[in-house]
Formats: sequence, structure tokens, C-alpha cells
Amino acid sequence: MGTRPLSLTDAQLAAGLAEEAGRILLDLRAGGGLDGKALGEAGDRLANRYLMDRLATERPDDGVLSEESRDTAERLSKSRVWIVDPLDGTREYGEERPDWAVHVGLAVYGVAEVGAVALPGLGLVLRSDQTAAPAAHDGPPRMLVSRTRPAAEALTVAERLGCELVPMGSAGAKAMAVVLGRAEIYLHSGGQYEWDNCAPVAVARAHGLHCSRIDGSALVYNRQDTWLPDLLLCREEWVEPVLSAVAAL
Repeated sequence: MGTRPLSLTDAQLAAGLAEEAGRILLDLRAGGGLDGKALGEAGDRLANRYLMDRLATERPDDGVLSEESRDTAERLSKSRVWIVDPLDGTREYGEERPDWAVHVGLAVYGVAEVGAVALPGLGLVLRSDQTAAPAAHDGPPRMLVSRTRPAAEALTVAERLGCELVPMGSAGAKAMAVVLGRAEIYLHSGGQYEWDNCAPVAVARAHGLHCSRIDGSALVYNRQDTWLPDLLLCREEWVEPVLSAVAAL
């Protein structure tokens, strides 16, 4: 008589979902027939359907917040809420660039505790349960900014700290670049939603990085208003210089 397999941990589930959604998106793009905006919209729908179905099966008692599903007040009564972005960086995906991501995060009592970010274009999945300290960088600090609309505050802080600017696409790709040691600072003040950074923050925190609002206050998830105006994600040695530079704006 066989034994029943152990159920997946939250971190294993998050990683598996992010990886498979990424594979679905790669297959859709490789299939041809769609490109640009139409490809991005189709990818959003397909990946979201997969994630919603799997979460309903695997974690039926948890709340869910997805960029691509209608939000309801039901999640507000839950202590555990999965916060997902099926395709972060729709433009980059449609342009066949590598800097797009799939976010699967779990907020517990408002804190981003568990997460996985798939970077399918790079063949990577970064997880909150598999961590390593990013290697130190010998040189000017590298700051990640939007490749299409870098925020004025980030540009000013970068100038004051002598940062090298690194333009990149999706929020998840930028956050994971810090996790991977490819940059030191990700400062964003142009506005995001909870699904833009819950999973990236869970992964970054697990890797020992600082994550907060740009005034240093805590990031809080599963709120009625899902808008998150700003984000600072960086190596610990840059927390005080960045916060001081922001305060002086």
C-alpha cells in the first residue's frame, strides 16, 4: 500500500506555480500568431487562469488578489492572501525581451512572507526558501530604473549618490536583479500595486535585503486600497544613504 505524498509547502507551491505559468507564457509566445499588445493580453489571461485554478485547488481557504481577476472584499477577512501578477512586464513580453516576470506571493497578516518570482526569459526562478547573499560589488552603486519612464526622484537620488543607472523592464525583473547581485538599489516612486512587489519583496527579504517604502516605513499588504505609491529595495549598506537622500528631496 503506497503512502500519501506530502503536500507542498507554501514556498514550493509558489515556485512551482511561477515556473509553470512562465512555461505557459513562453509556449504561447513561441506558438506565433500574436505579437505586441495582443500577445501580452493573451498571456495575461492564460497565465492568470492557470494560477487561479491551481490556487483554488491547492489553497481553497486562502484569499487571492490578482492583477487580472476582479477583486472582492472576501480577501480582507483572511490572514493568508496569495498576491499574484501573472505577467509583470507585459510590454517586454510582447517585445520578446527577457526582462519580464511572473509573481506568486503570499502575505500573512499583511507581511510578504513567502514568494517566488520566475524570470522565464532568463530560465530562472527566485524563491524565498532558497537563498544566498548577493555578492558585494566593487564600484559605484548600480540603481535600477524604468527603461521607459524613470522617476524623477530616483534620478535625483542616483545623481546625489553617484549611482550608475541600469534601465530595465518589469518591477520583478528589477527587484530580482538586486537579489542576483546585478545591482544594489531599486528605488521606485512612480506608483505600483500590491501585486507588483509582494512576491519580489518576499524573495528579497529572504535574501537579506532591505525592503520598505521610500520614507523607511513598512510595506503592508492585503489592504482594501491595493495602491502602493513607492518602494525601496536595496542592500543594507545603502539603506541610510538612500533614505537620507530621499528625505532631502
